[in-house]
Amino acid sequence: MAGVRIFGVDPGSAHTGYGCIETDASRHRIVTCGALSPPAKASFPEKLQSIHDELAKVLRECEPDAVAIEDLFYSRNVRSALKLGHVRGVVMLAAAEAGLPVTEYAPAAVKRAVVGYGGAEKQQVQQMVALLLGLTEPPDTFDAADALGVAICHAHTIRP
Repeated sequence: MAGVRIFGVDPGSAHTGYGCIETDASRHRIVTCGALSPPAKASFPEKLQSIHDELAKVLRECEPDAVAIEDLFYSRNVRSALKLGHVRGVVMLAAAEAGLPVTEYAPAAVKRAVVGYGGAEKQQVQQMVALLLGLTEPPDTFDAADALGVAICHAHTIRP
């Protein structure tokens, strides 16, 4: 299948999920997925550097045409929201360094694109991602499944 490669990212300071799919007009195929987990004892700047460096490596290996990232969700915890914003910035920097366009999607939009309901649970997203990509097992982590969901959402958005 020769198509568009989309790299989806579910940012997080403890675990940043990623998933790359190749898509044509009618179907999607998984290229790779996983989660980047910086050392738990590292300082926050060191965690950001680890996420950046690992993500840049995976982007080079995957050779996507575009990057899609999950947008911030509402958070009562300002400190957590700020940390997530820093991680998102590092993801966008890695994409920009690779010369890739970045599109952001709200979590509810991703869930709607994958499950059909914006309030879907993580398990529902994980199961539907497996179904949409023809996987025999769902992705190992919610982070990877969410990232693949972001990529699928972008594929639906750019579909002619």
